[in-house]
Amino acid sequence: MAILSGLFSSDMAIDLGTANTLVYVKGKGVILSEPSVVAYHVKDGVKKVLAVGEDAKLMLGRTPGSIEAIRPMREGVIADFDTAEEMIKHFIRKVHKRTTFSKPKIIVCVPHGATPVEKRAIRQSVLSAGARRAGLIAEPIAAAIGAGMPITDPTGNMVVDIGGGTTEVAVLSLGDIVYARSVRVGGDRMDEAIISYLRRQQNLLVGEATAERIKTSIGTARMPDDGRGASMQIRGRDLLTGVPKEIEINQAQVAEALAEPVQQICEAVMTALETTPPDLAADIVDRGVMLTGGGALLGSLDLALREQTGLAVSVADESLNCVALGTGKALEYEKQLRHVIDYDS
Repeated sequence: MAILSGLFSSDMAIDLGTANTLVYVKGKGVILSEPSVVAYHVKDGVKKVLAVGEDAKLMLGRTPGSIEAIRPMREGVIADFDTAEEMIKHFIRKVHKRTTFSKPKIIVCVPHGATPVEKRAIRQSVLSAGARRAGLIAEPIAAAIGAGMPITDPTGNMVVDIGGGTTEVAVLSLGDIVYARSVRVGGDRMDEAIISYLRRQQNLLVGEATAERIKTSIGTARMPDDGRGASMQIRGRDLLTGVPKEIEINQAQVAEALAEPVQQICEAVMTALETTPPDLAADIVDRGVMLTGGGALLGSLDLALREQTGLAVSVADESLNCVALGTGKALEYEKQLRHVIDYDS
């Protein structure tokens, strides 16, 4: 039966991210990219899935008492087991139009710093969601493959993958990790920094969705040259009067708000460079540092890192999809890359 179901299903690679989940189908590429959010309708203590992905994200922070919108992933790992399983099931069903026989083989990427318990939770969720076999691949390796770095060569490659929950800094050589560090700073921490800055400096309370909009529209890691930069109108609740109000925020204020998370990312890169073996460090001077992940799209982040390290820093072409593309390539070229995929439970 397992062999038969394997014939009917397309194997897939999943980038199970804190902010977004991307699904890569063998031979087709990335065909699904949706927010990692599940909305439930709760009645008499019984939960029923109402929406998953894009539709559920619109409900975040706007739900009545009977509806609950949950993000099952926190800091790159599963925080809510049942919800994560529902979400993976939904995405598998969405990709597989024929549900009767589909039992795909699935490769999922996990943060380098994930504990054995966290890895087991991810594997278990994927198997319970209907996978025939579940493999795990370290996120930095997937990001480097997706960014087109020659990781199998005997030279040092440095990749910095900034996701929603974690930033992975890794030095790779000969197809494996020489040094890796996972810091729990990412897009979510940046949103939180913007929310607390506005509360502190402007007495304005805004939600996660507004903070994310500020970050993606005018977010920057460096002070603008004119000391002000672009600006935008935002709405929130005035903490003094309790009444909703609208204010203007500019790039200089956003850069000030994001100073701490950006500094933590820079420090993680500096620590990695300090502990890299000298010969590999020499290769990194030649090749520079590659930024991947959604956080790499933050304005002037590459310049901020260049100032701190003195190295050439470049942003990958499809930085948002790098990890999914790399996990997909590991699926396509499984024989050559089998040493980086972990199938053991």
